[in-house]
Amino acid sequence: MMYLFKLSSVIFLVLLTTIGLFAQDVIADNGMVASAHPLASQAGIEILHQGGNAVDAAVATALALSVVEPNASGLGGGGFVVLKMADSDESVTIDYREIAPQKAVADFYYSDSSSFSHLTKSGPNSIGVPGAPAGLSLALEKYGTMNFSQVLKPAITLAEEGFEISPNFENIIFNAYELILANPATASIYLMDDLPAPAGTLIKNTDLANTLRLLSDKGVNEFYNGALANKISAYIQQQGGIIQEPDLAVYKALIKQPVYGEYRGFQIFSSAPSAGGGTHLVELLNILEGFNLKKMKNAPAKYLHIFAESLKMVLMDKAYNMADPEFYYVPVEELISKKHAEEIRNHINFTITSSTYKAPVWLSRESGSTTHLSVVDRKGNIVALTQSINAWFGSGITIPGTGIIMNNHLADFDSEAGHPNSIEPGKRPVSSIAPTILLKDEKPFLTIGTPGGSRIIGVLAQIIVNIIDFDMTIDEAIEAPRIHVENNILHIEGRVSESVIESLKKMGHSVKLHPDFDNYFGGAQGIFVNPETAKRMGGADSRRDGVVIGY
Repeated sequence: MMYLFKLSSVIFLVLLTTIGLFAQDVIADNGMVASAHPLASQAGIEILHQGGNAVDAAVATALALSVVEPNASGLGGGGFVVLKMADSDESVTIDYREIAPQKAVADFYYSDSSSFSHLTKSGPNSIGVPGAPAGLSLALEKYGTMNFSQVLKPAITLAEEGFEISPNFENIIFNAYELILANPATASIYLMDDLPAPAGTLIKNTDLANTLRLLSDKGVNEFYNGALANKISAYIQQQGGIIQEPDLAVYKALIKQPVYGEYRGFQIFSSAPSAGGGTHLVELLNILEGFNLKKMKNAPAKYLHIFAESLKMVLMDKAYNMADPEFYYVPVEELISKKHAEEIRNHINFTITSSTYKAPVWLSRESGSTTHLSVVDRKGNIVALTQSINAWFGSGITIPGTGIIMNNHLADFDSEAGHPNSIEPGKRPVSSIAPTILLKDEKPFLTIGTPGGSRIIGVLAQIIVNIIDFDMTIDEAIEAPRIHVENNILHIEGRVSESVIESLKKMGHSVKLHPDFDNYFGGAQGIFVNPETAKRMGGADSRRDGVVIGY
């Protein structure tokens, strides 16, 4: 009972933090979990208290998020994990991104160059073959200490007993109302009498509880080869989609080497392609490393200008070069080289916005409905995990009788044929996802990640700069106002002073101002490990229902 009382107190503290009453790092000596929902973080902490390691806790947290944050991720989606075990010199990434089904040929998706009628943002033909069950199971099998049944228990309980809708989730349901309403199985769970369910409503998903219990009993193979696979493929085809049972049967999650970089003496490990986020995060930090950013702490307009100009060119590099490496050569080493960063710095004008880069016409169509979690255990095992179903509520389709919302990640392919990221059977669409781990002298320093589509790369770079260059705590770094640049528009979150904005306008930036804490800029969850004391310090993002719990 004493543990539960202390845990409740911690949850209350961090909930106050997330709604903006004050910002405060959560500090702990042993294990810590940071995620986008208090009940998911609690699920991860419970696993750590039962003797599980960081990977066990991360998988349990990810599964719990599929219940309590179903708009952002779940069994019907995919993602990426970056992890480093304390007893190993190697870091690894697990790619469980969705793949295009075998019938996803160019003639089908690009048959009419004026309408792209089959490359949709919702519905059955937007669904990629899900990777979440395979990826989470693989992480557990290779690096965990518990079995799938053990880590599924918190998620099953949450689905069966329900959870209350938060004001943030109420707003998300409202914004996705038409998509939810158009899909009866989805509407039956998240609407009340065909109207958005208000905050405080208890949401139960007994179908999902039964699905999770089925996976607990029979293993994830049931999702890809059993009766559940048949149910998923049959319903998608009934709705006019092209996923078949063999598409599910051949799916494999992949273990890869992370993208590696260094920034001011810190070692960076981030997701490898088909996730473009890691490559271009390292590229962006390489560019910024050439500037004395500490001196710019008191010259924010100059810093934001340099950051925006650097990010603009990095995103252009991503649009031209990133693809599934199984289908197209991705020049990762060239993109993350210090030489390439120097070349880009030479394009930056310190007084006016300009660029000799030419933006391609096939810029990414990624959505920002994703979620991130970070875990560090008492042994120093460290995990960063980002997963997604793409748009809020993905394709909108819930497979009847399963409670599983299906992704719409095929919308992340380019809208024209003949490009590196154009759709092909078996291909993974490019993602900006970038779960990231930083080490200092080979010891854990930071695990961080965020949702946000194309904003992910810039958001993570800003947080890392805030910590390393501007000496912020993890929570201060996460809560600080953010910027993003896209299509030559400089997006600025509220709380940036009018004088700074005016200075940026004089430099030629077209500015779009956003609210003080805007979902547009993601929802980062991170854990910092103090190099001197080894204490864990967690930060959760007020832009989502983020919560950190430690012990």
